[in-house]
Amino acid sequence: MVCETRLRPRQTFEQRKAEVRRAQQKLDAALAAGRVKAVVDKRTGGIAFQGLSEADRDGVSDACAYRSILSTGSATARMAILKAEQLAGRTVDKQAVAQGLHAHPDGRGGLTWHKGH
Repeated sequence: MVCETRLRPRQTFEQRKAEVRRAQQKLDAALAAGRVKAVVDKRTGGIAFQGLSEADRDGVSDACAYRSILSTGSATARMAILKAEQLAGRTVDKQAVAQGLHAHPDGRGGLTWHKGH
């Protein structure tokens, strides 16, 4: 996955791969426990994981986390994404995810959606 190629200084690929795997396991557990909420943007179909701290995220983007959950995540995590899609009234737009659509907290409990960076 792309997240695994974003190496930190003096980090090997194997170290980063293990780091990404741990971050994805934390996300999976947090989704199952309800500490993190999957959110789908009604307008664009982007996905974000609200409540995931930067420390737990460990440099893993929402897009990469989403792709990982679809391929190797638990059924509970996949159900959290399905629930978010139902609440939004639409599915996650895989093209929007591939183009880098992501969200940041807006300071009022919501999310502001962006492309790039």
